Amino acid sequence: MLPSINQLLYMQVNSIDEAEASQEYKARIADIGEEQIAIEIPLNEKTGKLKRLVQGDELSAYFVTADGYKHYFTTEVTGFSEDGIRLVLLRKPTQEEITKVQRRSFLRVAADLEISVKLPTGRFYVGRTDDVGGGGVSFYSDKDTVFEPDQEVSCWLLVPQRGKIDHVRFTGEVIRENMMETRKICMLRYKLISDKDRQKIIRFCFERQIESRKY
Repeated sequence: MLPSINQLLYMQVNSIDEAEASQEYKARIADIGEEQIAIEIPLNEKTGKLKRLVQGDELSAYFVTADGYKHYFTTEVTGFSEDGIRLVLLRKPTQEEITKVQRRSFLRVAADLEISVKLPTGRFYVGRTDDVGGGGVSFYSDKDTVFEPDQEVSCWLLVPQRGKIDHVRFTGEVIRENMMETRKICMLRYKLISDKDRQKIIRFCFERQIESRKY
């Protein structure tokens, strides 16, 4: 599904500046053409300030449909229109570039990322993830490390973001462990995580899924 005129588009600028990349803006879709989407000047609801975009800015964007689904895509600023009011022109995504995610669930992708887990005993376990998502992660553990259901653990996750590595910190709750031949998979859900850090993970998952569609 593609966005429609008058829908709100929510976006973040893909910037190397962490503070800038964490800001979310919204804008009304004013027009949709064959190759472009025209939006009003984006507004930061937290600050009440308009966002000045420049040609070439890359954006992670989504719109929400009435059935409660978020539709994610990446785009870039291609120009501006001065027809009465100033509008920002964005590259129109193809249907294949849009990822549909239920509002109450999160996209999850296979990913081999480093994770550090601090147990209640104070011991640290460093492992690799099996998959990650906006709602939780699964990681490999050895037979000698026991994670109990409902146990709370403090974690650091290393997440690639636009050529650099971000440290995502969260408190996780163990859901269960699954035994394999030589190791176990421990499944965690996020119990305490900042919106900014959750967004980093969601953005990583979204970009990983888009990248997988190219092959």
